Amino acid sequence: MAIEDGTDFQLLAEYSADVICRSGLDMRFRYVSPSSFDVLGWTPEEMLGMEAFALVHPEDLPALAATANRNCAPGVEPARASVRMQKKDGTFVWVEFTARVVRDPSTGAAKEAVVTMRDISERKALEEKLSSLALTDGLTGLANRRAFDEALDREWKRTLREGAQISLLLLDVDHFKSFNDRYGHQVGDDCLRAIAIAVREAVRGTDIAARYGGEEIVVILPSTDTAGAVEVAEKVRSAVEALQLTHKDNPEGGGRVTASIGVATALSRHGGTMRMPESLLLAADNALYKAKREGRNQVATALLVAYKEL
Repeated sequence: MAIEDGTDFQLLAEYSADVICRSGLDMRFRYVSPSSFDVLGWTPEEMLGMEAFALVHPEDLPALAATANRNCAPGVEPARASVRMQKKDGTFVWVEFTARVVRDPSTGAAKEAVVTMRDISERKALEEKLSSLALTDGLTGLANRRAFDEALDREWKRTLREGAQISLLLLDVDHFKSFNDRYGHQVGDDCLRAIAIAVREAVRGTDIAARYGGEEIVVILPSTDTAGAVEVAEKVRSAVEALQLTHKDNPEGGGRVTASIGVATALSRHGGTMRMPESLLLAADNALYKAKREGRNQVATALLVAYKEL
């Protein structure tokens, strides 16, 4: 495992928490620092002769290869790449991967590469947590408005691209202002949390539920026609009603918390001009008000055709 020269390098490498390696022009490791065991579970002896990219997750290989090719250019400051690497036990760990080319001082020809791998698992976990918080409603735990807008835009484009259908549910808690006035905002918040859980459990795994604002909850149903959307909406409505939460100012619901739901379905067709997803939202909103006008605690529907250019 000893290297032929560079005593200072070896001392630095063997006492570093990072995994530091040297590879030849064949991209195989010929020196691996002792920290490989702590970070990857592989001993230096086990990694000797291994290809530099052998343990990288297949999905991360293209980005890493692009970064490595860039780093090969003379005079370029080495860039870092965040990749998943397979540990000896089969699990993956996030590492920051850096490769620096060592050149012959007289000819400029590449001699070898020094590879550094730093464990960034904690940083990645924090980033994922912050990202999740940024897209999650703090009260209900559902997706927030930002996450909903991104998801609707994505699913709308896919619907147009595939010539499919998409449905939207817009739920509003019946007489919620009166509920808050009578029982207080803390109880109102508890009510919304309970409804959010009921909605999450009633919808399908492919559906996307989000808090739209106030007491409104919206659900995106990809590749779903009107009949399928109504079926999901009725499950949601029944789930809210089954909570049996007292609401004395909701006579239509028999003194219990209920919800009205508007269902809108868009059909993708060729010809004409593309219409924005706001049309689907407006249709769901109109259907919701129809449900309220007709007695609340029920589901009403609307249908629109979303045209796309040929």
